[in-house]
Amino acid sequence: MTVFPILSGIIASAIHVISGPDHLAAVTPIVVESKRKAWRVGLAWGLGHVVGMLVIGLLVFFFKELIPFETISAYSEQMVGFILLALGAWIFFKMLRKQKHHVHPHFHVDGDKPYIHTHEHHHHGETSHEHAHSPKKRKGLSFGIGFIHGLAGVSHLILLLPVLSFQTSLGSLTYILGFGIGSILAMVLYAFIIGVLAKKVDPEHYPRLNISIRVAAGVFAMVVGIFWLM
Repeated sequence: MTVFPILSGIIASAIHVISGPDHLAAVTPIVVESKRKAWRVGLAWGLGHVVGMLVIGLLVFFFKELIPFETISAYSEQMVGFILLALGAWIFFKMLRKQKHHVHPHFHVDGDKPYIHTHEHHHHGETSHEHAHSPKKRKGLSFGIGFIHGLAGVSHLILLLPVLSFQTSLGSLTYILGFGIGSILAMVLYAFIIGVLAKKVDPEHYPRLNISIRVAAGVFAMVVGIFWLM
């Protein structure tokens, strides 16, 4: 039966992804700053993570005696730490930069009825269409971080050991397939939930709560990043 291997792979990878604070800390700041379709950030991370693990897995399989994988893993883990610190700093930088944008009310008269029109002033030549391509950049960033997480997971390859227990190649392949699906689905679901919550707490109606969430996401990323560098 191919159902058991694929389900086993999905469950094992989903637990692996969600139980990793470094995984969640890497995605949370990007999701919080995303305005629309935050689940795509999770999808990009999941794809990158799967590709990274497959790359390191294939290298281990074919060049186990030639490549110092423990050294690669150690450097990759340090890189993840620096990336998490950078993500935390990034979200704080965005918060400070937005403080430079001011919304001023202007009174207008339409016939006999005056009304107020708010106009947002952007400094340094910025417009309301700032970072038109930022969603693509965020997905690319998320994919890259997921890929590095995969490379940093030489020790995580123990999760792929069940492949050796299946008696057929089909069973092994379906487990690997399930593992990839589980990684992607788990992070897509997490990003979707965080994205929905962040979108509901919009800065116009809940400014303090919105700032609190963003600060928490930044601190979360930086704390986990420091832990990975220790």
